[in-house]
Amino acid sequence: MTTTTLAAAAAARAQNVRQRADRPSQRRCAEQLGTRATVRASLSGVQLRDVEQGGGLEFVGHASVYERGYEMWDMFGPYTEVVAAGAGTESLARADLDVPLVLGHDQLRRLARTTTGTLVLAEDENGLSVHAPQLDPTDVDVAYIMPKLRAGLIDEMSFAFRIESGQWSPDYSEYRINRYDIHRGDVAIVGYGANPFTGATARQPAATAPSSRARALLELALAR
Repeated sequence: MTTTTLAAAAAARAQNVRQRADRPSQRRCAEQLGTRATVRASLSGVQLRDVEQGGGLEFVGHASVYERGYEMWDMFGPYTEVVAAGAGTESLARADLDVPLVLGHDQLRRLARTTTGTLVLAEDENGLSVHAPQLDPTDVDVAYIMPKLRAGLIDEMSFAFRIESGQWSPDYSEYRINRYDIHRGDVAIVGYGANPFTGATARQPAATAPSSRARALLELALAR
């Protein structure tokens, strides 16, 4: 994307957006109309290790890294989007928080879920952390995705949410998400990613090292 295109998009946006607090219109992750508004991130250094008890697989990562810009699109063209630190605090504090860990944003291919205690989401110094402590290796979707993660065939992640509050920069080239709602959204393992800053880790029960952990970095994903 050229600077001219970015500047032209910002100029058009400045002429047509009434207030800086207005959310992006036709927000999406690619130039083409109709593409999902998903911010994605690449997994790197993923390791799977055996754990002694339960025979399950532990997944740890970040579905969003805060204060790092990534490219998005709206009806005027490209812009930079940034998720502010603490943007998910209110949503994550809900007693009834319902968010699944899924494959490819397919709601029928769920690996874990906050409502069942099999998925824990929290904010830390990096962003939105994702922790599924005991994925079932006999689940067909877990069995499907883990060899691909090991081989590096699938190495990215994204998450779906609703923007509740945000603001454009004075020149309308950057949109800052100050508050998002992830309740009934998802965190997903996907094929491609746009933001290179998030991170994730998967590990599998090991008889010789019950407390060992493997950490891997992922890149971000937002969707709406």
